[in-house]
Amino acid sequence: MISASQGQQEESSSAHIRHIVCLKFKPEITNESILKVEKKFPALQQSISGIISIEWGLNNSPEGLNKGFSHCFTVTFENETARSTYLPHPAHQAFVEILKPLLDDVFVIDYNL
Repeated sequence: MISASQGQQEESSSAHIRHIVCLKFKPEITNESILKVEKKFPALQQSISGIISIEWGLNNSPEGLNKGFSHCFTVTFENETARSTYLPHPAHQAFVEILKPLLDDVFVIDYNL
């Protein structure tokens, strides 16, 4: 019998992966800088193979539980190999270098579809 975690591990190399990135910008960051991030993050799809889609949006939850995180980006990868290509990819690393100084905090979570 295969446990749920074993089955998930076996499927993970071929399953699509969702990569959720939530951003909390420093209070002093300008709207112009944030707009650049909003354009540059989705543009990574054109530079890095294996990305199925990149969606994003601004928090609009009425619950007030966002803890200051304003932006959520969802990257869908073809599989684990595509995510492994993305993380160290020069285009992604260049974007991270632009993003890091703007952030107060970041939250990332991934899961298999």
